[in-house]
Amino acid sequence: MNISQKVTAFKQNIGTVLIGKEHLAELAMIALVSKGHLLLEDVPGTGKTVLAKSLAKSISGSFRRIQFTPDILPGDVTGIQFFHPKKQDFELRPGPVMTNILLADEINRATPRTQSSLLEVMEERQVTIDGETIKLPSPFLVIATQNPIESQGTFPLPEAQLDRFFMKVPAGYPTFNEEKRILQIYRDEEPLNSLTPVFTLEELLQMQEEVKNVRISSDVEDYLLSIIHLTRSHEYIETGVSPRGTLAFMRAAQGSAYVNNRLFVTPDDIQRIAGYVLSHRIVLSMEGSMRKTKSQVIKDILDTIAVPVESGAGM
Repeated sequence: MNISQKVTAFKQNIGTVLIGKEHLAELAMIALVSKGHLLLEDVPGTGKTVLAKSLAKSISGSFRRIQFTPDILPGDVTGIQFFHPKKQDFELRPGPVMTNILLADEINRATPRTQSSLLEVMEERQVTIDGETIKLPSPFLVIATQNPIESQGTFPLPEAQLDRFFMKVPAGYPTFNEEKRILQIYRDEEPLNSLTPVFTLEELLQMQEEVKNVRISSDVEDYLLSIIHLTRSHEYIETGVSPRGTLAFMRAAQGSAYVNNRLFVTPDDIQRIAGYVLSHRIVLSMEGSMRKTKSQVIKDILDTIAVPVESGAGM
C-alpha cells in the first residue's frame, strides 16, 4: 500500500465515525507526519473527542484524555513521585502524557502554570519529574480543544503558547444531510468500536522520516517567505508570524504535498494550509480587528502576492 492508498484508507476510516469532516482527517494526517500538534476550536459536540479517539485507533496507538479544570495541577499532566507506604520509598507515577494521542480537553480552563507544563511537554517530547527525565512514546500528538463561546472560568492561551500549536482548526457544524447521516449511523451502534487500524506506529514513524524528503523549489520557498514577511508589515496586523511559524508553515506544506502523493511542494499546498498554520500566529491591530477577521486578512495576503509557476516532478 503506497502513501496515497494509506491516506485514502485513513480518511475513509475517520469518515465512518466523523461524517463530513474529510478536511479534518487530512489536516490530522498532515500533523501526524509532520510531528505537529492540533488546536481545535469550536462549540461542544462537534466531534473533537471522536476525532482524537479515531486517530488513535487508526494508527494502532494509545489514547489518553485530560479534562482540564482550574484545579488541575502540572503533576496531574506530567506525573509525580509519590511515597509508597509499604515499600517506604518514592515511586514514579507517569502522567497521562505518556501516550501516543493525547486529548487535552478545554485547555483554556487550566491555569497558565498547568498550560505551560503541557506546552513544554509538546515542545521537548519528554517530561522531567524530580530530576528524572522520561522520553514520551513516539509518535506523540496532542489534540487540544477550546470552547470559543465561554469566557467565564477560562484562561486564554497567550500568543507565545498558541505559537506552539502546529495548526489551529475549526471543527464546524455538519450540513443538514451530514447530520441526517450521523443520526442514521449512531442510531443502532457506536461506530467507533468497529474501527480498525490503517497502519502501525512503525509505519507512521517511517512516514515521518519520508516527509523530510519532500522538495521545495526556490520559487515556491520565496512565495512562502513573501507571505510570512507580509504578515509582519500588513497594515491590519500588529504582530506577524514568528520564525517558528515559518518553519511550521514549511513543514505543513511538505506534509500537504506528501499526503497528496507528491515529493515536491506546489503553491496550492501553501494556499491550502496557510489559514490553518498562520491565523493563530498573528495579532490584529485594533483597527484591523474592527474591519476584518484573521481569516480574511490571511486571504487578502494570499490574493496580494503573485503565485509562482509550478514546477517539479511527480512521485
